[in-house]
Amino acid sequence: MRTQKLLAAILFAGVFGLMAQPAFAHGFGQTYTLPVPLSYFLVGAAATVALSFVVVGFFVQGGPAASGYPVYNLLRLQWFKRSLASPIFLGFLGACSMFLFLLVFVTAFGGTNRPIENISPTFVWIIWWVGMGYVVALLGNAWALVNPWKVSYDWFEQVFGVKLGRAKKGKKSSRTPYIMRYPANWDVWPAVALFLLFAWLENVYSGAAIPQKLGILVLIYSLITWGGMYLFGKHVWLSRGEAFSVLFGLFSRFSPTEARVKDTRACHGCEVECSPTAEGCVDCYACFERAAPEQREFNLRPFAVGLARPGRVSTAMLVFVVLTLATVTFDGLNETSAWNSVQRFFQDRTGAGVASVVDTVGLLAVPAAFVAVYFGFSWLMKRLSGTDASVAELARVFVFSLVPIALAYNVAHYISLLAVQGQLIIPLVSDPFGFGWDLFGTASYRVNLLVINAKFLWFTSIAVIVLGHIIAVYLAHLVSLRQMEGRSSALRSQYPMLLLMVGYTATSLWIIAQPIVVVASE
Repeated sequence: MRTQKLLAAILFAGVFGLMAQPAFAHGFGQTYTLPVPLSYFLVGAAATVALSFVVVGFFVQGGPAASGYPVYNLLRLQWFKRSLASPIFLGFLGACSMFLFLLVFVTAFGGTNRPIENISPTFVWIIWWVGMGYVVALLGNAWALVNPWKVSYDWFEQVFGVKLGRAKKGKKSSRTPYIMRYPANWDVWPAVALFLLFAWLENVYSGAAIPQKLGILVLIYSLITWGGMYLFGKHVWLSRGEAFSVLFGLFSRFSPTEARVKDTRACHGCEVECSPTAEGCVDCYACFERAAPEQREFNLRPFAVGLARPGRVSTAMLVFVVLTLATVTFDGLNETSAWNSVQRFFQDRTGAGVASVVDTVGLLAVPAAFVAVYFGFSWLMKRLSGTDASVAELARVFVFSLVPIALAYNVAHYISLLAVQGQLIIPLVSDPFGFGWDLFGTASYRVNLLVINAKFLWFTSIAVIVLGHIIAVYLAHLVSLRQMEGRSSALRSQYPMLLLMVGYTATSLWIIAQPIVVVASE
């Protein structure tokens, strides 16, 4: 009881302490004067998340079963099978993906080297990177269909009638169907490393927007991906080493669709070592590809329930999930005047040219701090719940409940980038190389800076971030009911998670606010 009172006191002091924080302007290009002080918004948002905990705790009193949610198989619909699920349509999607992939290469190396006049930087950093995250979270894992590295790999095998990377019979490697057996202790650590490198390119490396340098980076990543699929097997590398397949697969757990195999006999000998339940094998594309057509389902399901499915979560996947949240948080922090002050502090003492060093250290320090804080709150969960599970086990079990928060912050952080700078794709489709062409009559289009204003962005950010945290509270509660012995223990275990989410609600809104709002008069 004393511990619970201490946590309540910390929560109260932390939330109301935010009232002293100022807001700054303005990286958005517009500012919005709040009708009330920023601290009121922060306290209101945090209180809403806290109230959701009470509501969820009162109404949700049973843990989910193995499947845990209703589904509807779209493949029952003949029009769906003949249209969106037909080989012709799927082949068309693959062809479009390869066309865009080749367009990025050709324009990067053969077009102008001015980023704003070349289609490759806009397409890669805005349309694909930002847009694909929204697609997989709101619709389903489209990346599994249009991944150009997977599509090109499949095409090569089909055209030449060979299975790339298959070990020859009689060789020592024949105990695995591929040239090399993927080391079990690698887990998804290659994806973690590649995603961290990608985050560094996005946030620190100034040359990532230069078309020719971007083309070289895409080429290097392509060679790594094709090489990984060749050595370890297509599905193994895509599910373990290819950073974007891991990321978009993670985000698609939030989506309202899933691929499922009903007969788990198709999972015998699965190269990715999936974990089927009695309800079937969900979102394992190796098994889905191998299963008989009558055993395949493409289901509609409620949003976010895929994040509450039971299953083993590794330490590497835990780090990957936290990394997705921490890197986008650093991206937002990097645009604030507070971080600029940190850069100036070191620059004044060490000389010019240290901004990239400071940013690199920050990019590494923020995820490390997030992991440390998350484990600290997992320790509190263990103490309050009295469970026999270790701190590390609790951290792994609950980590998927952070995904809606990462998604919400992605939407809040990138929505203006997609809506405003994403318009650059309109003139660029007519002149992708920057040669002065006007193929489709859109080359003279000028970006409309007023398509989204600061007021709309601010209130949208509040709504999305609060909703993401409420969903996270709900998911964490479902997991606690399944993990803990007794409802009382489950509720106690969620006090630290509530404190963590309330704190991050206020923190994320403060970061989002810096470029777009100014403090209202007291």
